[in-house]
Amino acid sequence: MGIRILVIEDEPEIADFVVRGLREEGFTVEHAKDGEEGWHALQTSSWDAVLLDWWLPVQDGLTLLRRFRLAGHDTPVLFLTARDAVSDRVQALDHGADDYLCKPFAFSELLARVRVMTRRRERGTSNILNYQDVRLDLATHRTERAGIRLDLTAKEESLLVLFLRHPGEVLSRTRIYEHVWEERYDGLSNTLEVHVMELRRKLEAHGPRLIHTFRGRGYAFGDMDGQESK
Repeated sequence: MGIRILVIEDEPEIADFVVRGLREEGFTVEHAKDGEEGWHALQTSSWDAVLLDWWLPVQDGLTLLRRFRLAGHDTPVLFLTARDAVSDRVQALDHGADDYLCKPFAFSELLARVRVMTRRRERGTSNILNYQDVRLDLATHRTERAGIRLDLTAKEESLLVLFLRHPGEVLSRTRIYEHVWEERYDGLSNTLEVHVMELRRKLEAHGPRLIHTFRGRGYAFGDMDGQESK
């Protein structure tokens, strides 16, 4: 899916519960286990929502949130914490949190709050990704080229979303695989190549090539002006 969620949580059982549940609901989810990993993820990727624990190793959630807001980011943040005092809620909200959920919590309530946050964000941003005559609607999952609808699988759509968000950029196989399949790339599987080939076939049925292979480097999407190596 187009909605990407970062979970910053150091308790393995809670993190696994949340990550698995959100992925089963169709979200793309990544996990950071402490404040340092969380800050790196916040700085190096774009997110549609962040689920943030208060007590974290290395750097606590409140400090992380303060730094994130001071850096100018407006991504919705939901605090997940056992701290249930009114003063704690006020402090979190005053530092830029959009919502606050106390542990233990029901997954159904967490899911409802995540959906509210992402709906709010989508109202202020476009659901449409475009490049030349390729158009992908993140809300309806409708993909077109030259006005003709393309029948894409979920993985093909995830691939195309990644490409459309990074046109002209050579993306490594490792980066693509970990983003779309959410697993480490072992360097041996041809799963990625098969999906790229199929997505390429569907796109090229209605226009010139847009997915280019760069030997030893990865793939790039867009008009590469003869830079393609394969």
